[in-house]
Order: sequence, then C-alpha cells, then structure tokens
Amino acid sequence: MENITAMQSLLIALWVGAVMSRAFLGGATLTLRFSPLMTGLVAGIVMGNVPQAMIITAAIQLIYMGVFSPGGTMPSEPSIAAAIAVPVALMGNLQPEAAIAVAVPVGLLGAYLYQFRFFINTFLGKYTDKAVEDLNDGGIVRSIIVYPTIASFLLFVPLVFVALYFGAPVIADVITALQGTVVFHILEVVGGGLAAIGIATTIYVIGRKDYMVFFLLAYLMSVVLASLSITMVTYAIVGALIAAIFVLSKGQAAKTSSASAGSVAYDDEDDDDF
Repeated sequence: MENITAMQSLLIALWVGAVMSRAFLGGATLTLRFSPLMTGLVAGIVMGNVPQAMIITAAIQLIYMGVFSPGGTMPSEPSIAAAIAVPVALMGNLQPEAAIAVAVPVGLLGAYLYQFRFFINTFLGKYTDKAVEDLNDGGIVRSIIVYPTIASFLLFVPLVFVALYFGAPVIADVITALQGTVVFHILEVVGGGLAAIGIATTIYVIGRKDYMVFFLLAYLMSVVLASLSITMVTYAIVGALIAAIFVLSKGQAAKTSSASAGSVAYDDEDDDDF
C-alpha cells in the first residue's frame, strides 16, 4: 500500500483550510464546504488517481445530498470528511461503501472543529469593536476578513495535515486488515444505508407531490435499463429533455388558459352592450 507523503498531506490540508476559512469569495465558499465533490477532486489530483477518487467522492456525496446550513454549524462537515476519507480509500483500495463509513465519523469531528473556530472568532471580535470605535476602515476589514481567515488556516491546516500524514495510513491499514471479515461487511452495509438516507433526505427536501412522478420514472428507468450500461451523461440528457418538455407544456397550458380567460371577458363585454 502506498502511503501519503508530507507534501500531499500539506496540499490537501491547505485546500481544506481555504474552504473552511471561507477564503473564496461569494457563494463558492459555502458550495465547496457543503459539497465534498470538489474536495474529492483535489484529493484525487494530489494522490494521482482522479477517476477512483471521484467514484469514492460520488458515494460520499450521496449522504450529504440535501444538507445545508441556514447559519452557524452543521452536524457534519462534508469537506473535511472527503479530505480524510478519499485518501484513506485510495491508499487501502477500499470500496466506496467503506469510504462512507470512514467519512461519517470524520465529518462529525470536523463539525466540532468548526465550532471551535467560532470560539476563536469571539476573541477576534474585540478587534472589530475597537476598529469601529476608532472609525478605522482598514482595521474593520482586517478584523472581519483577514484575521479570521488566518486563524482558520492556523486551526485547520495543522490538524488536517496530522490526520492525513499520521492517521490516514493507520486507518487504511486497519480497514485493509478487516477486509473479508464480518466487521468490514458491516461497514459496507452501514455505508450503503447512509447513502440511501441521503437520497431520501434530498427527496424530502426538494420533492413535491406533483414532481414525485419524475423521481419514480428515474428509478424505473435505472432498473429497467441497467443491463444496457447506460452512462450518467445519457441519463442527464434524457432528464434535461423530459424537463424541457414539461416546462414547455406548462407554458403552453398557461397561454391557453390566459387566452380562454380573455375570450370569456370579451364575450361578457359584448353581452353588456345589448
């Protein structure tokens, strides 16, 4: 088994620090934090195995589908989970289901780490108060953006680096040793169940009764056409065409309804003339 190097651990840790510190501007930071896909891509590039990394990350993404934060902390941190689970899975040649079982506890621990970040920011808030009292524009910018970003890097980068460089090989060795045992089978079953829960959460969050037929259609197509080995790109194109037909039909129905309403109003006006 190939171990992760110090440089690889540092690069992934720096990426996690950038995501968790919200160093990226706009909505990109929150998107990167809530979704492990980009973190998995970065880990795959660093580890030199992008295809397998994306397969593993796609499975991890399933358990976080529909997860968002209206403000504050989340019960789990997907970015940190992917940053640890993907290298572990690549080093141990693990199945995606086993990687999910690794990602879940790591993500939970990451949530506590993010809470500690808020605790650190309470001390940095004193600089903001002082800058506001002095009407110091530069001080306000530094205390709100620069100092919290630096503090987040100092918090996340060393811890993630240590977890990757020293902890990931140990976890990979343990899970590799458990392959073929009952414990490993339990990990795979639990991982598959968590993915199903993520999908169910997404349907509950975005599912509407009048759109449920599309979820059922997608499931039926995936089962019936499984023997054809159709790629996800093909499914995406078919889904886009079905969605376009649905939108066009609703627009045409709305135009017909408006025309009918206008015709009725015109007839009423004619009746009033007589």
